[in-house]
Amino acid sequence: MAAELLEPQTYLPDEQEQLATVASFLEAHEDKMGERPTPRYFLVGADEHDQIELPESLHQVLVQAVAALSVGKAVTISPTMPKLTTQQAADLLGVSRPTVVRLTDSGDLPYERVGTRRKILLKDLLAYREARRRRQYDAIADTADDEIDDQDPAAVSDRLKRIRKQRAEQRRRDGL
Repeated sequence: MAAELLEPQTYLPDEQEQLATVASFLEAHEDKMGERPTPRYFLVGADEHDQIELPESLHQVLVQAVAALSVGKAVTISPTMPKLTTQQAADLLGVSRPTVVRLTDSGDLPYERVGTRRKILLKDLLAYREARRRRQYDAIADTADDEIDDQDPAAVSDRLKRIRKQRAEQRRRDGL
């Protein structure tokens, strides 16, 4: 059954009276939002205490589905892996869009072409970000020195310069 839930499914409008009641409830709820604290949404089961809090994003899906069904439109839910534009990927990584383009061109960041646009799967971007963080933490660890207080500042500076040079050479060899 779980695999069936990941397939696209179209829901046709029916039970107009129940949909009108839900739509009316949602409309009244939205009218009152100005004076209320942050809204919380719940899915309630058959038993009195059978409920679970819904994230706002799922609530918005339900609001949109009810609105469409209540005016006679069909609703299709099609689970997909989120794809990001190069700008969205850049924002998530905290880099420029041209940097993301260079990463895709070099093969460091997988992407697919949709027309003339590059689309990056969210899972690939998150994996790249994690690998980049690991490299950054390794570089920080390489420059850590427990005896730094006991050393001459000029000697520490020279040591850090050598480490930075070694890391830069390693990045060039690794193509980073």
